[in-house]
Amino acid sequence: MSDSHPSVSDDQVATDTRPTPRVVLKPRRALPFFGRHPWVFAGAISRIEGNPNTGDEVILLSDKGEFIAHGLYNPNSNIRVRLYSWAETETLDDSLWTSRLEQAVTLREEVGLLENFETSGCRLVFSESDQLSGLTIDRYGAWFLVQFSSLALSQKQDLIIGFLKARFPAKGIWLRTEKGRREAEGLEISDQLLDGEEPPAHFFLEENGIRYGMSMVTGQKTGFYLDQRENRLAAARYLKNHRTLELHCYTGAFALNAIIHGQAQSVLSYDSSQSAIDQATANAELNGIGNRIRFQTGKAYAVLEQFKAEGEQFDSIILDPPKMARHRSGVKQA
Repeated sequence: MSDSHPSVSDDQVATDTRPTPRVVLKPRRALPFFGRHPWVFAGAISRIEGNPNTGDEVILLSDKGEFIAHGLYNPNSNIRVRLYSWAETETLDDSLWTSRLEQAVTLREEVGLLENFETSGCRLVFSESDQLSGLTIDRYGAWFLVQFSSLALSQKQDLIIGFLKARFPAKGIWLRTEKGRREAEGLEISDQLLDGEEPPAHFFLEENGIRYGMSMVTGQKTGFYLDQRENRLAAARYLKNHRTLELHCYTGAFALNAIIHGQAQSVLSYDSSQSAIDQATANAELNGIGNRIRFQTGKAYAVLEQFKAEGEQFDSIILDPPKMARHRSGVKQA
């Protein structure tokens, strides 16, 4: 049984009749959670009634004893509880997780994101947006990349794999991890094949009528920032005839949209990663616009200082930096 805990046998889990542990908030801390904020930080908690194991369902209560929500508990994380249901009579069982996954997939079907299945891609599950806090699933053709940012939800891995295999003609399911998030959650997992075939070294994806080469295994995050699809189109609308500077360009998706859909005059793009620049250059050539985009390696802020000193100006700048600070303690350094 994949969701059992090391300290509890399968038989005990199957017959467990203990009351659901309760997490009681400090005074004046309940309002965000009545408003469906899904993260309960350790500092908001007054006490815990019962002895929940990692990944156990808990009930969140206000300091006055009012029911707020059901969540999963993680003593290893500063996000002590992630909330998943605000219905008092609902329980966080397999049927709920399967229903949430199906709702996410159905929504993508309704807006056409599963068309041209073999060559298209989409963010199939987007964590809190799909009421599945701590789970991201990206689809690249018939390959699926799963990323957990919640230790408690990672214990549902077998259920998630089973759902994807039953719902799609999945060629392979690959697990991607993020070092900082692993440490914050106490996740002891690493990038690996979960089922089927390993993803190809290079996959050619079509998005907004543009083709891209990318890597599911070695690319940043889950490979391609599929959640930025609409933003790339939206930004392009403002760039007609512009000389555009792009910083942190990665594989060049904003730049390619700027030229193809925005009719920008030219784009000068920088990234500190040579491998990203190589891929971005190849993507521009793949779409026949290599002569209108120039990709160069460089650190964003050094590039800006250089252009300032030279008096160089652009009509528009696309700036999509990586996360500057993961925690409040890192803000000053950022």
